[in-house]
Order: sequence, then structure tokens, then C-alpha cells
Amino acid sequence: MDLQEAMRTRHSVRAYTDRKIEGETLEELRRTVEECNRDSGLHIQLCTDEPEAFSGMMARYGKFRNVRNYIALVGKKDETFEERCGYYGEKLVLKAAQLGLNTCWVALTFSKGKTAAAVGPGEKLLMVITIGYGENAGVPHKTKSPEELSSANGDAPEWFRRGVEAAQLAPTAMNQQKFRFTLRGDIVAASPGSGFYTKTDLGIAKYHFEAGAGSEGWRWA
Repeated sequence: MDLQEAMRTRHSVRAYTDRKIEGETLEELRRTVEECNRDSGLHIQLCTDEPEAFSGMMARYGKFRNVRNYIALVGKKDETFEERCGYYGEKLVLKAAQLGLNTCWVALTFSKGKTAAAVGPGEKLLMVITIGYGENAGVPHKTKSPEELSSANGDAPEWFRRGVEAAQLAPTAMNQQKFRFTLRGDIVAASPGSGFYTKTDLGIAKYHFEAGAGSEGWRWA
């Protein structure tokens, strides 16, 4: 499965089977976590066989079931922290999809104090991503139109349209999709909008945009 197919077919899943993540799949996930930490400066951690973080009332309220594995998004907080968590977290989400795993972004409906993640001095646990073999593949979320998510001065080139179409598939908090991409010449500006977790959502959307647009002929503002 390539990255484009992973973006199209990956949907949020909250209920998981007992099948363990192991072997080459586990090693590939760990390698990708290490790569993301090296590139981002974050302290992302893969926590496996750990049921406590999703054993309480909040998880039941969120309709999570049998969650035993998750990715903890941890790092030192600065003005780019939340966006980096979104960008590199989504890289891991799509890698998981390519490996046949299911995922769900989770900001509130888990027990932060019960996670197995190590949070060092000056660090923060922003949120987690559940991961495992889902009971089902999930369902598509509603998306805004390209016109609602972007604007361009003149006719948008094909690479920009591909980027926006990929960003349409980006998961966001409460499916709000408040981000927006604006094209001026060959420069793309990305803004998060206002509200909870919009900076994280922007990081997710920017990863999708880059995957769709490719790396030639444009740059970020």
C-alpha cells in the first residue's frame, strides 16, 4: 500500500482485537518512531501491551474497547510543539495503515496519569494515538470542499490541487477541518484557524498536503 492509498483507506477505529503487534511489523513501527524523533526533536513513544490508559470511565465514554497499544506524543513545549506532534503523529498513523494496523487520534478520553509514557522535565504529553488490529476498518469522516480549505491567486496548478485533495482526507479534532492553504505564486501559506487542537490538526493536514503535492515547484511560506 502506497501513501496515497493509505490516506484514502485509513479511518479512525476505537475497538480492537486481541491480536498482538509483533515481529517485523513491531520493528518497523519502532524504526519509524525513532526516525520521527530524530527529525522532529520530539520524544514520541510506542507503548505496547498496556491496557491501563484506556481502562477508565473516560475511555468507555469515548467508546474505546480493548485498547492495549498506543503512541504517546511527548515533547518539550514551544510554539511549534503541537504542530510537530500532528505532522509526525500522522506520519506514524499512515505508516501503521501501510502495515495493516488501525489507529485513532485521542486527546481527552483516556487516563493521562496511567499511561506508560515517560514524560521528562519540561516535557508534555499532548495526546495519544491508539494502534492495533481493529475489529473493523472504520468509516470515512465528512470533509469540507477544496474551495472551503484553500484559495489561490489565479488558476491553481495541478500540484496544489493534489495537495489540497490529500489534505481533505486529514483527520482533525471533531472533524472540524479549520485549516486553510493559500497559494501566492509558488509559495503556500498554511493557517490553523481557531479552536481546540487546531495547531495539531494543521500539522496533520500539512503532512497530507506534502504527500499529495510532492516536493517540486513550491515551498512553504
